[in-house]
Amino acid sequence: MKTNEKTAPIIAEKDRNAVFLELMNRMKLYGMAAAFTESLSSTFAEAATPDSFLNWLLSREWDYRSEAAIQRLIRLASFRYKAYPEEIDYTIGRGLDRNQMERLASLEFVRQAQNLFITGSSGTGKSFLATALGYQACKSGIRTFYASASKLLGFLKVAKAKGTIETELRKIERCPLLILDDLFLVPLDAKERPILLDIIEDRHGRKSIIITSQVPVSSWYDAIGDPTVADAILDRIVHSAHQIELSGESVRKIKAGKNK
Repeated sequence: MKTNEKTAPIIAEKDRNAVFLELMNRMKLYGMAAAFTESLSSTFAEAATPDSFLNWLLSREWDYRSEAAIQRLIRLASFRYKAYPEEIDYTIGRGLDRNQMERLASLEFVRQAQNLFITGSSGTGKSFLATALGYQACKSGIRTFYASASKLLGFLKVAKAKGTIETELRKIERCPLLILDDLFLVPLDAKERPILLDIIEDRHGRKSIIITSQVPVSSWYDAIGDPTVADAILDRIVHSAHQIELSGESVRKIKAGKNK
C-alpha cells in the first residue's frame, strides 16, 4: 500500500468511507470518526444536506474534545472520589443553606479570586461539598488542585529538603482553584507554617482556596501555632472568604441508619 505523510493514502481497493475514517483517525479527529461510523448504520447522512452533515460532524468533534478536556482536568485534580453539586443532600439537618451552595456552585467566587471555608465536625460532609465544587470547576474548564492538607504539607517539607519545593509550588500556583482538605487535622510544625504561608501568599488576591477543617475559623489563629505567621496567613484569606459552618450528626452515620 502506497502512502504519503502529507497526502491521503492511495488505496484503490478500499471504499471511500473506509478512507475517510482512516484519515479522521490519523488526524486524531476521534469524535468526528465515531460520529461518521454511526452515520454509516443510519439514513442520517443520506437525508442530511452536505452543510448540515458537516456541521453535525464538527459538533460531535467539539463535544468529544470538550469532554476529554474535562476528564483530563478531573484526573489532574486528583480527587479522592467523585462528587457533584446535584448529589448534595439538603434534607439532612446540618445547617447547609441551599441558596448559598447554589451561588457557590456558579463559581463566581473562583472567578473573583475569593476563598471558601467549610467547617464542621467529622462526617458532616465537608470534603464532599468541597469536592463537588471542585468537580464543577473542572466541568467549567477551571484547573483545580485537590489535596489532603497534612499530606501536601508533608510532601512539600520533603521537597524543600530536596531543593525542589519551588517547582512544586509553581504547580499549585498555576491552578485557579486549590482545595486544602482537613487543614489543622494535624497540628502544624515549625517547617509547615512557612510553607503554608508561601501557598497563601502566592494566591492572595489572584487565585481561590477552598479550605475544609474540623477546627472552627475562630480557632485557626491558635491552630497555626505562631502569632506572627498566624497574623500573616489569616490577614490574607479571611477577609475575602465565604463560610459554611456545618453542624449536627455525622452524615455517614445518618445514612447508615437509614439503610438498616
